[in-house]
Amino acid sequence: MSATSAPQTLSTGAHPDPARADVGLTFVSTWSTGSPERQRATLIAIARAWESRPWPHPGLLSYNVYAGSDGSTVLHFSQWRDEESYQEFFAQAGNGRDARNGDIDAAVPGIERLGLNKTRLYRSWTGGAGERREPGAIVIVQVDFDAPDTGRARAWADGVLAALNSDPAEKGGLLSAHFHISADGSRVVNYAEWESEEAHVDALAAAGAGIGSPTPEWREVREFPGVVHDDAVARYRFAYGFLPR
Repeated sequence: MSATSAPQTLSTGAHPDPARADVGLTFVSTWSTGSPERQRATLIAIARAWESRPWPHPGLLSYNVYAGSDGSTVLHFSQWRDEESYQEFFAQAGNGRDARNGDIDAAVPGIERLGLNKTRLYRSWTGGAGERREPGAIVIVQVDFDAPDTGRARAWADGVLAALNSDPAEKGGLLSAHFHISADGSRVVNYAEWESEEAHVDALAAAGAGIGSPTPEWREVREFPGVVHDDAVARYRFAYGFLPR
């Protein structure tokens, strides 16, 4: 794809739709910047690096960036049409990836890349809501298993969905939950949309009620075999979204 034929990059303030039907592959990654000041500088550098260049590939459907409530981390959430599109982009000379990262690293040296999750959306929970509402906070929950097993990862997600659907308690501000399974089946990444960060904090603090209350369904989730790490929870606010113009 030549630079002259490439669409331009559009910056948008709208959250992505995690359940977008034409998405076949989702990447979720995290950077650590070290301080609130460096976090802000990193977000500005990312925006400049993307807005100043054409859209990198038609198979990339959206690219989104979030600021961690810890004042240090930056979350990246990108949606691709399929594996083939991503591989074509990655193999394409002059795709702009190194140039964008070079500009960002020049502006904020020492950013630590903490890891990249290559996932596919498995199932979503929206609580039977009609029109989609814009969230005030995004919560990422990462669950790891003791061995790669896509079937087991799906069963765990099914259990959480069953618990959400059976729990009569108020969900305390949870708008949606989207369960992404890693390519090797060793991890589930839940992209959850909440009304606000405070709503999520309150839900965690509400012992015995709401999300995770001691119902049989939630007990099965907590006692699910093979889970080795289920406490990786991080809150983010949406910063920038990028789309092809």
